[in-house]
Amino acid sequence: MNAEKTYQFWLEDSYFDEKTKEELRGIAGDTKEIEERFYRDLEFGTGGLRGIMGAGTNRMNIYTVRKATQGLANFIIKENAMEKGAVIAYDSRNRSAEFAEEAALCLAANGIRVYIFPSLRPTPMLSFALRDLGCTAGIVVTASHNPPEYNGYKVYWEDGAQITAPRDREIIGEVNRITDYAQVKTMEKEAAIAQGLYKVIGEEIDDRYMEELKKLVLRPEIVRKEAGNLKIVYTPLHGAGNLPVRRILKELGFTNVYVVKEQELPDGNFPTVSYPNPEDPHAFALALQLAKEVDADIVLATDPDADRLGVYAKDGKTGEYVSFTGNMSGMLILEYQLSQRKAMGTLPKNGAVVTTIVSGKMAGEITKAYGTELIETLTGFKYIGEQIKLFRQDASHEYVFGYEESYGCLVGTHARDKDAVSAVMALCEVAAYVKSQGMTLCDKMRELSETYGYHKETLCTVTLKGQDGAKQIGAMMERIRSEVPREIGALAVTQFRDYREGVKTDLSTGEKTPTGLPRSDVLYFDLENGAWCCIRPSGTEPKIKFYIGVRGMDEKEAEERLESLTEAVKKLAG
Repeated sequence: MNAEKTYQFWLEDSYFDEKTKEELRGIAGDTKEIEERFYRDLEFGTGGLRGIMGAGTNRMNIYTVRKATQGLANFIIKENAMEKGAVIAYDSRNRSAEFAEEAALCLAANGIRVYIFPSLRPTPMLSFALRDLGCTAGIVVTASHNPPEYNGYKVYWEDGAQITAPRDREIIGEVNRITDYAQVKTMEKEAAIAQGLYKVIGEEIDDRYMEELKKLVLRPEIVRKEAGNLKIVYTPLHGAGNLPVRRILKELGFTNVYVVKEQELPDGNFPTVSYPNPEDPHAFALALQLAKEVDADIVLATDPDADRLGVYAKDGKTGEYVSFTGNMSGMLILEYQLSQRKAMGTLPKNGAVVTTIVSGKMAGEITKAYGTELIETLTGFKYIGEQIKLFRQDASHEYVFGYEESYGCLVGTHARDKDAVSAVMALCEVAAYVKSQGMTLCDKMRELSETYGYHKETLCTVTLKGQDGAKQIGAMMERIRSEVPREIGALAVTQFRDYREGVKTDLSTGEKTPTGLPRSDVLYFDLENGAWCCIRPSGTEPKIKFYIGVRGMDEKEAEERLESLTEAVKKLAG
């Protein structure tokens, strides 16, 4: 059926509720809106679902959530993995609790026992709970840091990480095979409880999670000594981080924690920010105002599902608050983990740090200095989580730390996804340690740059919404792919990697070799002087992203090189 016919079907069929039909009647005659809502089914991709909430096949609603869950249930049944059950969590977004309940009742109707949290929890707690309870699969309802009109649905497997190949494709296949909503099962909550298929979990998981986090503290004696001397401002940005972040800081002895009151309580409308993303400086406006009032040392923000951490720190030299990118905060934690574990004799000989191809390159210098291997994956923390599983399977490495440029990292293996709660804990430990040395985080970052080189990175995005936008993004990728530049700006391209084709090409010799990573629509350019850029469509937003990185002899040179390369990349994008 075309969009108009599908729209009429939703209006007339008895399967769809009256509230849905009323919303659809409100767009009668709006051909463009009907097309946008019904031109396709909301794609169940390798990370699950994500889209604008509303009625329609291309929207997040109870029907698209049920359909996705039925596909997952069919896969679990095919795998004979029903007995261990599934666990579900959700964040503060509008309709998150409703979507979580619909997913739970669909699984239960398929005979799969469900463990569900009674209120919002961070995404990493879903990953932890899945492994703690020994479940087959997990679902978290969240759209991470997207604008308020979005929601999403991510699927995890028994190792605690998001689904990866080949299982992701197999589950996608099951979802796509459901062409009739009548194939989707559901049941009443009371019946599911009576049959032992619906179990509420909560405090017992919270307690075990906190205990695992506290085991990760490397220098508890220094934390105890300095925790009371640090002033910390924290905002959960109306999300799921408020209670767990405050709890872990309190239990470790950080007593001077100031929470941004206007952003403390969960609210899916995110009334104080247009974009609840700790990568966005605007999200820190209220937190920085409070920081100046209380003279805070560090300022922290977590996104709505509390898997990303944004950081500002006061520079003792200037008195100003300095923004730390995800690469910078990742390097502070990485260097601390390696240096302290080496000093304590607990750094494994086969230790590995895992990052993504679009993350900053200082990690390579730091890991080399400590004799630890650096492994790069495709973009997405699920690939970092997958490496932990592979290390366990072949005993090739021992996981030490994982991070990505988009403000996510994981200390420890209690979870298999980025964890802002443990990141807060780890960063505050670093802050306590450097304070004991008479330094600030800004001082420490300068020291790292002096030692390992001045690395600077940025991200440029082009947003192209809707059906036409998707076509434009695809055309842009094909143009660059077919007309590979020999130089970008003043810098020669030394190597070109096309991850969709699985080939990297040495532009000086023409030699072609495998990339060694899974196929993905990503283009990567290695440039002179340690510079690089990478282009990829977003998997979760209607955007194409341009990642850019340089290295300089000092701060000024690095900034100038980054500015110059950024302008050149923008021209390449057209």
